[in-house]
Amino acid sequence: MKRVLAAVAALMAAAVVAGCGTGAAESIVDQDELVIAVRPDLPSVGFRKADGSFEGFDVDVARYVAGKLGKPFTFVPVLAADRDKVLVDGRADMVVATYTISMDRKATVLFAGPYHISYQDILTRPDDRIANVRDLEGRRICEVQGSNAAQRVLEERKVPARVVPFADYKACLAALKSEQVDAVTTNDVILAGLAMQDGSGLRLNNAQFNEQRSGIGLPKGDVPGCEAVNRAITDMYQDGTTAKLLHRWFGTSGLDLSTIAVPQFEGCA
Repeated sequence: MKRVLAAVAALMAAAVVAGCGTGAAESIVDQDELVIAVRPDLPSVGFRKADGSFEGFDVDVARYVAGKLGKPFTFVPVLAADRDKVLVDGRADMVVATYTISMDRKATVLFAGPYHISYQDILTRPDDRIANVRDLEGRRICEVQGSNAAQRVLEERKVPARVVPFADYKACLAALKSEQVDAVTTNDVILAGLAMQDGSGLRLNNAQFNEQRSGIGLPKGDVPGCEAVNRAITDMYQDGTTAKLLHRWFGTSGLDLSTIAVPQFEGCA
């Protein structure tokens, strides 16, 4: 009997040692402080001001969620091309950065939410109008590195547009105004923020195609963290915070804010 007990104890000790060596990622619910990646380049969504601070709808969502989790936090900037990378290599614990949920991204990271449902839209020069995604056929559209919006026009809608790559949306707007491209297409909230900041009369065409489900990116496997974030998002809708934030940042943009309801979550499994 003593030999049996000794063997069990040895097995338990070995399991503990093995567990300590697995390198399993710590859940965000267990961390003392969070590093949250937000966009620095999208006015009204995620934007870094001259003093280095961040503002916008996504930034306020991140603040709310961190508050519900009871965690102090630090913001770091992330561009579209690096959203997966900062989670995979551990530079960020959460990404709240117009991060559209997709099957290929879910192979690498875990998504909580979505926290907002928007639609893809088309931004043009004031004297031009592209009212429908079909009207992009043969037209030059800007593609921001790391964003899948332009490819969705080609692959999902089967519209043979001409894709012209640029590093970020600032470069896209400059290309649009200088007639290097004919349109910029991505989430309507991104386009609304860009047009409002630019102030030159760029046209948001309200084409509304391709539902965009913006989620909060987490390291792959952090199911407890995902569930906690989903509870925070639910509270954000139920206590009226989401509506207040959407009207604060986009109330004068022409976006349809008449229906604001809790989105159907992806699930954390």
